[in-house]
This record gives sequence, structure tokens and C-alpha cells, in this order.
Amino acid sequence: MSREKKTVKKTAKKSNRKKHTDYYDYSLVAVIILLTCFGLVMLYSTSSYMAEVNYGDDMYYFKKQAAISLVCIIAALGISRIDYHILTRFVGVLYGMAAILMMLVKTPLGRTANGARRWLNLGPLSFQPSEIAKIAVIVCLSYMAVHMGKKINTLKGLMMMGGSGTALAFLAYAFTENLSTAIIIFCITVGIFFIAHPKTKPFLIAAAVVIVLAVIFVLTLNASMDTSSSFRLRRILVWLHPEDYASGDGYQTIQALYAIGSGGFLGRGLGNSIQKLGSVPEAQNDMIFSIVCEELGILGGVIVLLLFAYLLYRLFFIAQNAPDMFGSLMVSGIFIHIALQVIFNIAVVVNLMPNTGVTLPFISYGGTSILFLMAEMGLALSVSRQIKFKEPERLL
Repeated sequence: MSREKKTVKKTAKKSNRKKHTDYYDYSLVAVIILLTCFGLVMLYSTSSYMAEVNYGDDMYYFKKQAAISLVCIIAALGISRIDYHILTRFVGVLYGMAAILMMLVKTPLGRTANGARRWLNLGPLSFQPSEIAKIAVIVCLSYMAVHMGKKINTLKGLMMMGGSGTALAFLAYAFTENLSTAIIIFCITVGIFFIAHPKTKPFLIAAAVVIVLAVIFVLTLNASMDTSSSFRLRRILVWLHPEDYASGDGYQTIQALYAIGSGGFLGRGLGNSIQKLGSVPEAQNDMIFSIVCEELGILGGVIVLLLFAYLLYRLFFIAQNAPDMFGSLMVSGIFIHIALQVIFNIAVVVNLMPNTGVTLPFISYGGTSILFLMAEMGLALSVSRQIKFKEPERLL
């Protein structure tokens, strides 16, 4: 064999080794399924007593959540097989649909539950349109950031991106009276803008100013107010002095703290919670973490946090290795959303911040929440499916 032919053969072998390999984040799928199954176990344990009392069926909440979780996991795997770039064709439609659906809450189509008018009835479907707004702001702002390019560093870029996200946050607050969701949408907006923006200093200065103003506001409120007609201001007062409102607005917070304290390090044992027997109102919703800590102890709570940390790590990995900026920003937005909900929920349960009504992802009861969370996971998996790695070259 001639020297030229040998050289060509070696080059062909090298190019074969450099071939790109397709990737799919099975680790993300595994942690999603693990969190969902854990959530179902804790949901049954938390809700069985009240479900039996109210509906005569101890599996009432469990069966509904299990059915929708199974369907949503299958749907998420289906979404992961679709090229996420198809969303770029429907950015305007998605944004407009989110805005219109939130405004419809104030019409006769809106439904009130637990004293809040946040649901929308469209035939047999009942859901919270503010959840669609979270996905809309993630997709739309990611698309805008990519197409603006260097213009994002201008005042016009700030107004366009900031205004688009803030508008959805305002609609969530004005039409669904959901301040916590409005804050989450606004934080997602700031987060995506921060990641896409080339400069860091302005954001650090703005964050410092906001923190100082928030501290001054809380200290002033604490020193000058004992009661308030505004339920949001009362929530801050309850947060500062829950023991003073133990028989009223602070009851849920105090009972949740009792649950965590009585669980100790290893807990009372699965199914042995006392606080779930009516002491913690709606324990299966945003206060479910307190029952986790009561039954499984601080150790169980730490394991839940580690599962969420691993979920966020997988999202971070996908965002870092995404094939393009659109996919990277979109997964970054999903990362911010999940992280905010986990932080807000657990901070409320342990009384590190005022009550917000934010649910714990994949664990709290709620069909709308699990539906749109799984849609986001499907998008993240769709991005992961297009990640391609080069195989390492061999020296010999």
C-alpha cells in the first residue's frame, strides 16, 4: 500500500472519531420521574385524612394527581421529540394568547376558589392562565434576545425586553390578583435579560438598591404599623411576628413550624404526621414541605432539596451545552422559574419570607402546575436532544 493511501486512511479514521454523537438527557428524565413519584407518595400521605373527611375517598387527591402526572410525563417525552425551533413561528401567538387568557379571568369565564379569582373555565377545562404566561415570557424573551443581538445593550433593547416581560407580570397581578406569579414572571424577565446582556455591573447596582429599599421598607413597616387593612401588608406583619397572629393570619405559618419542629432529624415516620389532620390548612398544596419534614425529618427535607439541586444542575448543563443561543436562554429561563418556585415555597414554609401561595414543583397538589411544569421539562429535553459532542481524538 502506497504512503499516500495510508495517509488518506488515517485521515478518514480521524474524521470518523470526530463524528458528532447525539445526546439525550436521561438523567433529567430520571430525576423528574423520581420527584413526581416522591410527590405522589407524600401527597397521599398528606391528603388522605382530609380527602376521606371531605369526599369519602382517601385517594381522592392522589388519583387525580397520579392520572394527570402520568399523562403529562408521556406528553413531556413527546414534546422532547419535537424540534424546539418550531416555537419561533408562534412567539407572537403564544404571547398574545397568554395575555388574553389572563384578561378573561375577569369575565364570567373566570372562577373563584379559596377566595381567589385566578382560574379560567373553558368548557371541561379549568386552569390558571398565569401558568401559560410563565412559559410565554421564557420563550418570547429568549427569541427577542437572539434577534436583537447587540441591540440588547441599548436603551431601546432594555425597554423592549423589559417592557414585554413586565407587561405580562402586570397582567398577572391586575387580572388574576396573583402577586407571587407576577413577581416570578418579572424575575424571569430580569434573569433572561441579565444572561443575554454583555454587562454585569448595572444589574449588581440595581440589585443592591432593591435590597436596601426592601430592608428599609420592612423596618419602617415593623416600627410604624401594628395592623393594616391590606392583606398583603398584613402578610408582612404576620411574617415578622407570626406568634402575635397565631389564632388568625399566622395560624398556618405557626402550625407549619410546629410540624417541622416535631419531626426532628429523622421524622415521625411516613404517614404518622399529626399536623396534617386539619391543623395545617390545605397541607397538600403550598405547605406540603412542612409535612415532609414532620414525617421524614430534616433528613427527608434535605433529600428533597438535593433532588431539586440535581434537577437544576441538569438544566444548567443543558443550557451550557445547548446548540444555539435560543435554546440556551430558554432552558436558562426554565432554570430560573424552577429555582424561584422552590426557594419561594420553602422560604415561606420556614417563615423566611411572607406567605406567597407558591406551590412546590412536582410535589404540591395541582393539575395546572404539573401540566405546565412538564411542558417546560419537555422543552428542556428537546434542547438536550440537539446537543452534540465530539468524540475525543486518539493520539495513535
